[in-house]
Amino acid sequence: MRTRVTDMFGIELPIFAFSHCRDVVAAVSRAGGMGVLGALYFTPEELEMELKWIDDHVDGRPYGVDVVMPASYEGADLGVDSPEELVARLQGMIPDGHRRFVENLLAEHGVPPLSGGADAGRVLLGWTDATARPQVETALKHPIALLANALGPPPKDVVDLAHSKGVKVAALASTPRHAIKQVEVGVDVVVAQGTEAGGHTGEISTMVLIPQVVDAVDVPVLAAGGIGSGRQMAAGMALGAEGVWTGSLWLTVEEADTPEHARQKILKATSRDTVRSRSWTGKPARLLKNEWTEAWESAESPGTLPMPLQFMLISGALRRIGDSDAAELATFPAGQIIGSMNQVKSAKDVVFGLVEEYIEAIERLDRLTGD
Repeated sequence: MRTRVTDMFGIELPIFAFSHCRDVVAAVSRAGGMGVLGALYFTPEELEMELKWIDDHVDGRPYGVDVVMPASYEGADLGVDSPEELVARLQGMIPDGHRRFVENLLAEHGVPPLSGGADAGRVLLGWTDATARPQVETALKHPIALLANALGPPPKDVVDLAHSKGVKVAALASTPRHAIKQVEVGVDVVVAQGTEAGGHTGEISTMVLIPQVVDAVDVPVLAAGGIGSGRQMAAGMALGAEGVWTGSLWLTVEEADTPEHARQKILKATSRDTVRSRSWTGKPARLLKNEWTEAWESAESPGTLPMPLQFMLISGALRRIGDSDAAELATFPAGQIIGSMNQVKSAKDVVFGLVEEYIEAIERLDRLTGD
């Protein structure tokens, strides 16, 4: 398979795998695609350890790092460069009523406090420019091939810095207008992500979005959102994409560090069991639908807060839920493709399965147009 992105990165397969799990990233890169590590939940020190491990286990194959540097967020106009000061200022902007709502919700489900107290240093991590830049600096110390921004166009100086180190830059877009803005700041690859995707996602479906973005920009486009099979990969390529960006697909592979209760939920879920909700970060994100997402839509809800205040509000609650037996509250990003994810396979087998089904789909189309 030869496209501009395979030539750009020297990979065999135009399959990009976003995951917060280093084992998945390394496995996909070794299989001929490109693993992309989500840096969001790591401190710079933790990210350094994760990337050092990947360096040692990727067999010299290219891999990438994904950060979150939103173009707009609450507190962006405070003029604060210190992550610690920014956290302190933002904490004071969270209403007491919202804090009580979260505590009452946890109490209703018997969720105990964290042992040893809350880790206040983890409430923000990479959700702002000030907190994401240390992650970028750490990533660029390693031999990464790609730096991706998951939420809007990355800052121009970050793009230039990556380019100065020979690193390509990608960014996710949910509209053609967003894609154009990203190319204007120098992005090398646009990921056109339809509303079917897990995590932050827009309102336009993948089938509609991809050709619009392909027509709007002259850089390679990756198809994202609802890509979980070779047939869907072939559809994305037929629409003009030069590769695919996948995420939810890797939540249930053998190498994934997905908690077992969450893995079982995904394996049993249908494509109707997800919802776009602001209850995770304050911006619309597709999550697995459960009692957590429903509570934030209830009459008792005070409403969600803007990014990054919402995640700061709930970060401790999410850790408490993860440490408890309250699986009915465990929320996490998941795309509509989970309705087809009902087996646990190795990452390598998933990659090869994508390729085999892609070839079958292309051959089927060839037969339709043959003599």
